Amino acid sequence: MGSEKSKILVFGGRGYLGKYMVKASVSMGHPTYVYVRPVDPSKLQLHHEFESMGVTIFQGELDEEEKMVAAVKQVDVVISTLAVPQHLEQFKIIHAIKQAPNVKRFVPSEFGNEVDRVSGLPPFQALMENKKRIRRATESAGIPFTYVSANSFAAYFVDFLLHPHQTLQHVSVYGNGDAKAVLNFEEDVAAYTIKASVDPRTCNRVIIYRPPGNIVSQLDLISSWEKKTGTTLQRTHISEQEIIKLSESLPFPENIPVAILHNIFIKGDQMSFELNANDLEASELYPEYKYTSVDKLLDICLVNPPKPKLAAFA
Repeated sequence: MGSEKSKILVFGGRGYLGKYMVKASVSMGHPTYVYVRPVDPSKLQLHHEFESMGVTIFQGELDEEEKMVAAVKQVDVVISTLAVPQHLEQFKIIHAIKQAPNVKRFVPSEFGNEVDRVSGLPPFQALMENKKRIRRATESAGIPFTYVSANSFAAYFVDFLLHPHQTLQHVSVYGNGDAKAVLNFEEDVAAYTIKASVDPRTCNRVIIYRPPGNIVSQLDLISSWEKKTGTTLQRTHISEQEIIKLSESLPFPENIPVAILHNIFIKGDQMSFELNANDLEASELYPEYKYTSVDKLLDICLVNPPKPKLAAFA
């Protein structure tokens, strides 16, 4: 898989992370394919953009097994970027891959915490348990895999925490604000994933995205933004007890985001374990790739903040 460019198929290629994944694959010279639902008007522009980039587009539903198998049989690598509500739909992708011995690597949709090494409040734990089910099914099927722990999406959380599109005088701080998180720019998550998906070193391994320039606390983030904008923001602290109560009282799926906030920004789970000599870390594995640090992303937000995105949990 080294010298010859691998053919890469992306499921969920028109989604939030998926579109970055497709573009990264094309930019690295891989013959790139997407398996997507029949085009709806809201996705037409992206559909045409993919066509202009030379992307091969398979249209079908996840229930259409013959179509999926036919698509999977044409590629070397399958990457899923399906959203949280569709995570268990990946059993169907696994079933299709089992019928395609040509597939050399499967990257299931994770891109968050290292689910086998952390735990969370019940609403978030349930989400992580689904990811673990997909991991175990992939392993049981004997499919070569790479599991991606990309921690947090930087543009998403910078928008959520700082609201760079608006001129605000106050910000919410979850807990005391000191817990360290890892915020990785979405384009970098995609680029690292494409690299890892064809790297023999990452076969049947977990790769963790923890670049040193992206390890920050909420207070770090707020202070940096204040310096760059020349403003002083009023901080409103939301206690851990309040967040836990909300995770228990809010209905599904509204209880999931608060449980995620607790895990990342109060418990600090993304930095709760040390990486050892056996761990694979993306910025060390690919030192030639110049990632966008959180500081650089804040500079971008001063001029042209990335468009905010609402996450779907159901």
